[in-house]
Amino acid sequence: MERIVECVPNFSEGRDRAVIDRITSRVEAVEEVRLLDVDCGRDTNRTVVTFAGEPEAVLEAAFAAISGAAGLIDMRRHRGAHARLGAVDVCPFVPVAGITMAECADLARRLGRRVAEELAIPVYLYGAAAAADERRSLAWLRAGEYEGLEQRLRRPDFRPDFGAAVFNPKAGATVIGARGFLIAFNINLNTRNARLAQEIAVRLRQKGGRIRNRVTGAMETVAGLLPAVQAVGWYLDAYGLAQVSVNLIDFHTTPLYRLFEEAERLAGEAGLRVTGSELVGLVPLAAIVECGRHFLQRQGQCRGAAEAELVRVAVHSLGLNEVAAFDPAHKILEYRLRPAGALVALPFTRLVDELASASPAPGGGSAAAIAGALAAALTAMVGNLTFGKKGYEAVWPEMEEMAVRAQGLKQFFLAAVDRDTAAFNQVMAALRLPKKSEADKAHRAGQIAAATREATMVPLSVLEQAAEAADLARLAVRTGNRNSLSDAGVAGLAAAMAGLGALYNVMINLGQIDDPAFTAEARRRAVELHDRIEAAVNEVKLDLNRLLVGVTATGD
Repeated sequence: MERIVECVPNFSEGRDRAVIDRITSRVEAVEEVRLLDVDCGRDTNRTVVTFAGEPEAVLEAAFAAISGAAGLIDMRRHRGAHARLGAVDVCPFVPVAGITMAECADLARRLGRRVAEELAIPVYLYGAAAAADERRSLAWLRAGEYEGLEQRLRRPDFRPDFGAAVFNPKAGATVIGARGFLIAFNINLNTRNARLAQEIAVRLRQKGGRIRNRVTGAMETVAGLLPAVQAVGWYLDAYGLAQVSVNLIDFHTTPLYRLFEEAERLAGEAGLRVTGSELVGLVPLAAIVECGRHFLQRQGQCRGAAEAELVRVAVHSLGLNEVAAFDPAHKILEYRLRPAGALVALPFTRLVDELASASPAPGGGSAAAIAGALAAALTAMVGNLTFGKKGYEAVWPEMEEMAVRAQGLKQFFLAAVDRDTAAFNQVMAALRLPKKSEADKAHRAGQIAAATREATMVPLSVLEQAAEAADLARLAVRTGNRNSLSDAGVAGLAAAMAGLGALYNVMINLGQIDDPAFTAEARRRAVELHDRIEAAVNEVKLDLNRLLVGVTATGD
């Protein structure tokens, strides 16, 4: 699996674009790193930069960016609405694919040591990289901010994790760590009153806090409502409105939609209205899709909609376009990481032409994945045509769940179209490696073996999901809308093609692998899955022959 880590440094400069461009140019200069997002805030005087790539390359890009910021940003002149400790306030590593949180914590420690030694900046570790429980929290580390840093450095309990406890007046201090995906989400209010926004923020955030009672005027302590939520209220002159600014630490614990709806409720109680929201930096696709399904459910519609529709519903329901245009292709992490020239992004006729060309890839493996996508799409269609249909009330929940599962399968198969072609191309690249010396030959043989194994695992995964697609097609035939029987039947046939095509690709690749244990297990698993698909599709055919062909034959 490709190893991808994301890095999201926050720089204490949001007004001078030339400075930010000089910093981000250092990131772009590092090979195997992609600059994904640069989000500048004038009122906060802060820029959130997001880049991702291979772990060692990301580590190098992070140091280059911090080094650049240390030379360009002078904290003695910095003023802004956001809490901060230094020129680079925080620099987290986030695992995306093929890398663990523990490995990201190790990257943070390595970067912290280098920043302290080479740049003379005190470094604190936070999140999963923290050496002490209290240091896991950014709020604890930032207490007193830059202005209180010199005094706080004298305290024994605030010694840096790396570097001397010596105040660097120009660069301040930097916090480096590892964490899960944090969503920076600002909720817009129809007021300029920052105090009202702060009151809502205190009630929302996990730790709660003190607010003024609206009736008595006395200060009182309130418990926080939502776990994994940090929040403050502020006024942004650039937008002419107050916001509740939120760091959502774990969107699995508190979904984005729940945060938004709680803010709407609290705003209503205060005589205010939420008018929209803003996402700073990138957001995981899963968080947006989850919102889309929630809002569709509230509308009484089937949650098994296509991904693009779920994203559209989420964007409009959250009001993400109010203060700035929200472009999913730019703001959703997975979309930004998509490789250029993806086959599935081609118009259908172009894709078919690619299959028909003299190039050996894309080939049968990609075609099998396309068949799987068609099977899943048709099953999702049957689910959507059954949900909400009069006379099928008893199966609405089952059909909705089937549609949701089918949409997920569809996305898997679409990704597999390009994965299969990429795996084949890796085999060809390995075959072209030099073989002049014995060392060359050994390296080439190892690369061929690894690439061929991957070229086997991709169609094997398609075979596994084709079995799921066949099971769903059988369910669609037996339970779905009777007017869509033929569609459910074609879904079963497409699943059979996907499975059998994937089986052929598994078997042809196994013939090139000299690993008896691996080949025996892969062969056993492939045959087992094919038998499962064949059984399910045979039932689909029997049902369709009885329900459609039989009906036609008797004239009923």
